[in-house]
Amino acid sequence: MTGIAAERIPLFRPLIRDEAITAAADVLRSGWLGLGSKTREFERAFARYVDMPFCVGTSSCSGALQLALRLLDLSPGAEVITTPLTFVAGNQIILQERLRPVFADVDPTTGNISVASVAGLLSEATGAVLLVHYGGYPCDLDEHYALARANGVPVIEDCAHACGAVYKGRRIGSYGDLHAFSFHAIKNLPMGEGGALTVRSSEHDARLRRLRNFGIDLDTHERVSGSVYRWDYGVSELGFKFYLDDVHAAIGLVQLDRLEADNARLAQLARRYRRGLAGVPGIELLREQEDRRSSHHLFCALAEGRDTLLLKLGERGIHAGVHYRPSYDYPLFKGAPLPGVESFWRRAVSLPMHLHLTDEQVDRIVYTIAEGW
Repeated sequence: MTGIAAERIPLFRPLIRDEAITAAADVLRSGWLGLGSKTREFERAFARYVDMPFCVGTSSCSGALQLALRLLDLSPGAEVITTPLTFVAGNQIILQERLRPVFADVDPTTGNISVASVAGLLSEATGAVLLVHYGGYPCDLDEHYALARANGVPVIEDCAHACGAVYKGRRIGSYGDLHAFSFHAIKNLPMGEGGALTVRSSEHDARLRRLRNFGIDLDTHERVSGSVYRWDYGVSELGFKFYLDDVHAAIGLVQLDRLEADNARLAQLARRYRRGLAGVPGIELLREQEDRRSSHHLFCALAEGRDTLLLKLGERGIHAGVHYRPSYDYPLFKGAPLPGVESFWRRAVSLPMHLHLTDEQVDRIVYTIAEGW
């Protein structure tokens, strides 16, 4: 192993194809760089991909989540039940909307939010439930939605990790009414930056288009598309600058055509990891079920003595990470430690997972772990 130890293996590395670079350059040369026709084309294509009536492109997934919460018109101080095991931005937007995050425990065999824990937290103060598909592995959607419907509580899905994932034959993003996606550089559909909401109702679609653009009822592209420039517009409510632009949308249109093949390659890498790590002392692999398919945004294993393993991997030139330090561990938030979360995150190690990764590199990582730490 010494001959290749100096070759560093990154945790993430985006693959942006030459056709996507050309598509972005064409938009840059066009003179129209903002919210325009390419964004609408991408929105229609992504809505078809997930099999939903509407898709609203946004500047990020956190922006999409904030728009989804604003759409619900919750009273200040209303509780949003969610997971602490997520990127901190996903819970910061709850505070930004003057709402209160209430943290549910997770299933320590998957990292996904526990249905039983959510059930124990529901109350008259509950305004919404915010689910996160950890690492791209779908949550127990049948059970979560049945519980939410029985209590009259809306559900938002954070699908940042789950682009292309499938639950019981349906793509993630088509199950409920509000689904937020990320197209950040390291995600499965990398556009550099960007996000989207897939929604079921035309009323939600229309309002989200206003909210993402300062509450304006006609965006700039719509006002210049006719023979006469329309300088006037209405503003019906406070909004944000959260819209997707044509440069990123052009990249996304190319990348979307490759998403299924790309995710299939990630699944191959995940299977290679699982075969190699099965039975390695001190390693526990996350549970998988046949009724759902992960997007494999992350490959997470649970390791006893995790921090020692991370040091060894780093010394061998292998970048590994931890997803995530729980939100309640930051001073912004309140909440006591939860047993499932603590069991999971203190052992969680994310191993390199991206389309530049080779079979030989996976074998090198597995060999390094199997040596012991």
